[in-house]
Amino acid sequence: MAKDGEKDGWKEFIWNPRTREFLGRTASSWGLIILFYVVFYIFLAGLFALTMYVMLQTLDDHKPTWQDRLSTPGMVIRPKADETFEIAYSIKDTESWDMYAQTLDKFLSPYNNSLQTQKNDECTPDQYFLQEDSGDVKNNPKRSCQFNRTMLEECSGINDRYYGYQEGKPCIIIKLNRVIGMLPGKDGQAPYVSCAAKRYKVGKNEWREDSDKIGELMYFPPNGTFNLMYYPYYGKKAQVNYSQPLVAVKFLNITTNQEVNIECRIFANNIPVGSERDKYAGRVSFKLRINTVST
Repeated sequence: MAKDGEKDGWKEFIWNPRTREFLGRTASSWGLIILFYVVFYIFLAGLFALTMYVMLQTLDDHKPTWQDRLSTPGMVIRPKADETFEIAYSIKDTESWDMYAQTLDKFLSPYNNSLQTQKNDECTPDQYFLQEDSGDVKNNPKRSCQFNRTMLEECSGINDRYYGYQEGKPCIIIKLNRVIGMLPGKDGQAPYVSCAAKRYKVGKNEWREDSDKIGELMYFPPNGTFNLMYYPYYGKKAQVNYSQPLVAVKFLNITTNQEVNIECRIFANNIPVGSERDKYAGRVSFKLRINTVST
């Protein structure tokens, strides 16, 4: 009997035919609660939409409102075989170096003279290409300066489609990371790249560098400079055809059959030297090994 009473109690709680209550509430009570929550959540959604609208009005589609910019931009190289930044191949094994040539071909294709002439302008070298907005009137889209592939000369892949890899004189392409509004260099002095043997640790208190192995280097454009006319960069949306300037380094007589540790740095009179804690700030390190004998 007790169980029958409990069962009837649950049935009556779910639906009470005498008071016409469902789960302890009448239809009007349920209607008021549902109406309250509908109005409440509509109000919250409206408040959120209004907040987002007001915030979006403060943003510029072409330029970030706030920039947490590093004082020293990063650098990268091409070709990049993997995350270890190690380039190794055998001169006698075509397949081992042909992939590097193909990577450089693909990377440099947007820099073909015909495309650059079609999309970008011939600018006055050795000075910033400033395109400021006029108050609230946005000067968009902004123009970009030509960086023609032929400027890389022996490392352009035009006269030597293998970029020197087949004869043990490989080319490495270096670019500086894009930073909106950055003006690298002052008083007309352009930033430049310099590569040298990297100092590395071989024991607990022993350091070594491969200065005697790196050999002679050639830079393209001359002196490894990033011309000032490619700066400032205004952003991907504002400057849709922007072509990053490049520097090519050609290793003329690097020691073969040995791993050589190399570091390239950016030098400018207004860019601080990168911190040792950040190995990519203003520098890039990689290993280069060219084998001339079968292993």
